[in-house]
Amino acid sequence: MTTALTDLLRLPPQGPLDTDGRLLHEDDDAAQLALALANVEGWLAEAHLHPQDLAELHVRTTDLARLERVYDVLTERLEATSAHPVVTITEVAALAVAGMTVALDAVARRTHPEDHPQEEGPAMTTQHTLAPAAESLRGLCSGGVHLPGDPGYDAARMPWNVAVDQRPAAVAVPHSAEEVQAVVRAAVAAGLRVAPQSTGHNAAPLAQGPLHDVVIVRLSELTGVTIDAGSRIARVVGGTLWQDVVAAAAEHGLAAMHGSSPDVAVAGYTLGGGLSWYARQHGLASHQLTAVELVTSDGELVRTDAEHHPELFWALRGGGGNLGVVTAMEMRLLPVADVYGGMLLWDRSRAAEVLRTWAAWTRELPESVTTAIRMMSFPPLPELPPFLSGRQLVVIDGAVLESDERAAELLAPLRALAPEMDTFGRMPAAGLIGIHMDPPGPTPAVSHHATLGELTDEALETFLAEVGDGSTTSLLFAELRHLGGALARPDTGGALTHLRADYNLFCVAVAATPEMGAQGMADARAVTSAMAPWSTSARVLNFTEEQVDTSTGYDAEGWARLQQVRDAADPTGVFLANHRVR
Repeated sequence: MTTALTDLLRLPPQGPLDTDGRLLHEDDDAAQLALALANVEGWLAEAHLHPQDLAELHVRTTDLARLERVYDVLTERLEATSAHPVVTITEVAALAVAGMTVALDAVARRTHPEDHPQEEGPAMTTQHTLAPAAESLRGLCSGGVHLPGDPGYDAARMPWNVAVDQRPAAVAVPHSAEEVQAVVRAAVAAGLRVAPQSTGHNAAPLAQGPLHDVVIVRLSELTGVTIDAGSRIARVVGGTLWQDVVAAAAEHGLAAMHGSSPDVAVAGYTLGGGLSWYARQHGLASHQLTAVELVTSDGELVRTDAEHHPELFWALRGGGGNLGVVTAMEMRLLPVADVYGGMLLWDRSRAAEVLRTWAAWTRELPESVTTAIRMMSFPPLPELPPFLSGRQLVVIDGAVLESDERAAELLAPLRALAPEMDTFGRMPAAGLIGIHMDPPGPTPAVSHHATLGELTDEALETFLAEVGDGSTTSLLFAELRHLGGALARPDTGGALTHLRADYNLFCVAVAATPEMGAQGMADARAVTSAMAPWSTSARVLNFTEEQVDTSTGYDAEGWARLQQVRDAADPTGVFLANHRVR
């Protein structure tokens, strides 16, 4: 019988050069990468091969950060041509031509029939593939390491936002701080980077960069909370969710600075700042941190606080996941057993008068009141309660940290609009985590975000034109959250000192299909673009689900200091966060 033989053919290095060897697109990284790929495909065609024949593609770049920003040029082209090579990336000091930022080294499979007969059996091949570097992690975490092709890999790599497709070199699921240390040390020895992740609510910015050399450390099995009621301190382990901390604190008549979702992990939320229903009176959640334990780039377990590694502790208070894998944190709790909280609901036909009243109301509020207004659209699903199913609504929710009498007095202008539902009232503090009606489990979604200054009459009219009554937007909701108060007062004890805006704009759409995701993102961007005249240059990074200039989340002094701490704590760039300092 005739059997196919395969050998490997190494192509000459390909760069963004024309046929005369001249560099093109010197100032355009995306175009350089696209042209280098086109040259690879041209060489393959001359050799009577196809992109599908690519076995390996090695990318050399003079600037890894710049390459990451245009990496989708590579992934989209490989997908379009049905090519599936093993891709590796190396940062180099220089390439062959000045101004060149990328070059490609490719290896193709060349298959040809042999004329002599072969015995029955598998095809002969001279192809040799090296085991991926992540193979060295197998056996760690009591078997909780998943590599591409493993039965548990797809489930392990899936973040809370299931619309995000992250494909790392490996996913490790540790059960102890010691297992985290072992993973970090093994990853460093293998030349891999490490990305800590608990739930993956904000996973999109991480997934938008290349993850071929990244080990995601999934902390979902490293959980637990202990309350010291006397000192009002909660000790929270690695991947613990807010719902568990809230419940534990409530048993002692205490409250935590949680956000609006019960199943968000404490660590990522708090390291990024953390915006709670107590925020206008008590500031960011990161300011309540009293100690953080983390595994550093050398695999050591370090405890940081105001006296121990104070610079690192300062950076962790709002600096995100760029500094290590957090295995535990300690934070102050509030002496709050119950609050006056809830929501008010109207049909979307009331959007204009409700929004204008809320905007005017927020200008005069004391810091004890933190609220948000949302234009919400619900599909007609039988599992939704009748007051939501198939409806377009206006919802105001939040908390008033006052007596019942004072809270009623403050809410009177909104209640004068006769909402069809009013749940504001005295409730256990633990109930506050459920008032926002966030999805109770993993959800496919896309979003866009901006921060705003003063809401002028023109700004309100623009917002209503996009998402008010009669709009055809696909958004699940468009939210304006009131900031200011303690959030606006700088606290220099952490990298994120304050929020430099009056309102936070957050637009979310369900992305059950790629088409729904594309439409949802277009509609979300349409709202933030329309509101650009009233936007600030600042971002709240916990709400930013795309790769952006991370410096926009900090003031200039804090950003410079955060970079210095990152360079000292992780000089070789082991750790990769969703919003990167380096």
